[in-house]
Amino acid sequence: MSEGTLFQRILSGEIPSHKIASGEGWYAFLDIFPRREGHTLVIPTKPVQRIAELDVHERSCLFEGVVLVQNLLSRHYDTTDFTVVVHDGPLAGQEVPHVHVHILPRTPGDSGTTLAAMWPITDTNQPNHEALALLAEKISSGG
Repeated sequence: MSEGTLFQRILSGEIPSHKIASGEGWYAFLDIFPRREGHTLVIPTKPVQRIAELDVHERSCLFEGVVLVQNLLSRHYDTTDFTVVVHDGPLAGQEVPHVHVHILPRTPGDSGTTLAAMWPITDTNQPNHEALALLAEKISSGG
């Protein structure tokens, strides 16, 4: 196993991911344990733990990626509402020491609850890669 965070290993291709989009300095993929369908992570390609460790240009590129992903998810889920979350450091709940932005599309009837209510206990600890791959393809192709 190589060194580096989980996200560095995803970026290198060592660990598979379900890509939604990518651009200058960022990469977006479906969360393997989604809190709702379409839950996407946007990460900088620079391996830093906190947003403040990115320079102005890198932060700008990262959040341009967030907006692009929101546009893709908007078309797919017919929504303009999102829960967007960053856990900036371990005391903030960051589990992978690499900046990442969670984007969760919100739709009518999804209960519109707070973030804490969106983290249910699941009955499985195995990601459904087949379903994630299909969803990634649909979202990234605009379908």
